[in-house]
Amino acid sequence: MSEVSCPPSGTLHTYENFGKKFFAVHCTHCHGGPNGYSSRAFTSVDLIRISRERIFVNAAADNASMPPGPDGPTREERAALGEWLSCGAPE
Repeated sequence: MSEVSCPPSGTLHTYENFGKKFFAVHCTHCHGGPNGYSSRAFTSVDLIRISRERIFVNAAADNASMPPGPDGPTREERAALGEWLSCGAPE
């Protein structure tokens, strides 16, 4: 996650005000556990934290390979995801 650093003052993004909705809209259709297409589930902040470096590489900041398709997160949403992950994905 060297592309983005956590701001010195931290982030205003939390799981409750950002992460939960971001993952519900963009990720859990495939990464939702037993009913998803992927073996990685992103249905809780703890599960996201376990995979946060991999998530960053695939979906945050300028990384846009996930989710596939034309309806992915906006550039601003990906920047916010990068910041949130870089700050440790606070609740």
